[in-house]
Amino acid sequence: MAISQTAPVPRPPGGRRAVSADELFRSARELIPVLRAASDEIEQARRLPPTVVERLREAGVFRMAVPVERGGPELDSVQQTEVVELLARGDASAAWCAMIGMDTPLYAQFLPESVARDELGDPDTVTAGLILPVGRAERVPGGYRVTGRWQFASGINHADWVVAGCFVYKEGEPEPGPDGSPAHWRIVLAPRQDFEVIDTWRTTGLAGSGSCDYRADDLFVPEEHSFSFNSPRAKGSSATPEAILRNMPGVPLGVARAALDYVRELAANRVDRAAATPWAETYRVQMAIAEAEMELGAARHAVYGSLRRQAELLSHTGELGPDDRVDTVLARVNAFRAARSVVTRLYDLVATTAIYRTTSPMDRWLRDLTTMRQHVIAQDQVLQSAGAHILGGTPHNSFSLGIVA
Repeated sequence: MAISQTAPVPRPPGGRRAVSADELFRSARELIPVLRAASDEIEQARRLPPTVVERLREAGVFRMAVPVERGGPELDSVQQTEVVELLARGDASAAWCAMIGMDTPLYAQFLPESVARDELGDPDTVTAGLILPVGRAERVPGGYRVTGRWQFASGINHADWVVAGCFVYKEGEPEPGPDGSPAHWRIVLAPRQDFEVIDTWRTTGLAGSGSCDYRADDLFVPEEHSFSFNSPRAKGSSATPEAILRNMPGVPLGVARAALDYVRELAANRVDRAAATPWAETYRVQMAIAEAEMELGAARHAVYGSLRRQAELLSHTGELGPDDRVDTVLARVNAFRAARSVVTRLYDLVATTAIYRTTSPMDRWLRDLTTMRQHVIAQDQVLQSAGAHILGGTPHNSFSLGIVA
């Protein structure tokens, strides 16, 4: 197995000017054809090429959640999802990395003010990594000795900082959580160069996301570079555990929209050879396009409607009831499922034309959606967790609901 010693993508000298919400949305739309033209290069590189990373930085994509006073547009979850959706119409891997890389200001809500200000203060700082506790953090004076191997670090090759979820140990024994639970889940943060990146990312789809494994062996991490989702430093909708999950549906929704637009354009000039009938006058084509628009439209409205409702509740009461919490979760899972369903049917409609990678983007879109559909956030255990929560049972994946025990 090859070991990547590639250094992080170099950062340009100096800071960039502040970016407004209008500017960011305009830049995201302008990036659609740019990213689409770069899709082959992105897939072949199995990571985002430096030129693509720089275009995303220039657009202000990685700072989309950064407060206005720090030079960001301070987009809410609805707006973040809209930006991610636009980028996904250009390239799924680029959108996926944008969705992951912009989490820095969200993590900052749980870190000490000094770290958030001094070390994560650059609004274009990019983070990557797995927050699930698969590593081991041995408590030592001043911090932790961290050892482990983590997966799915999308964008790690151009990241500045890396997060890694761990269970805490003290003198070789599991340390109870602050609430008395038998395990203490903590997330550590360290510079990208402190981890060894392992080149494992050879996948069906999302090839360009570079979601490699990474590891550390007895890495010292200061206490102030660790956090728990149980203990936000600030208040508000950005200081809740599910904040990093809310914009994820933008990727599948954007890919499905791109595929549907492509097939609609294709259908306008295509003729059914056997029947010598234009596709625009062919019943099966008309039905396929209408059903795809219906399914994608319903999924999209569910995502944005539930996000708006959640934001309204959090701003007024700061609390979410079981049904209100589950609403966004179900919409999120459905977005992944509906997007793949739509693109699969369109792929079948286009038939053999869709299988040629050199002439049709359909193959990549289907593979990208197949891979992202395997993400833990789109699995049946999330549905079980949602059902258990509204019935008063035990969720198998409580974090997917924004609940940290």
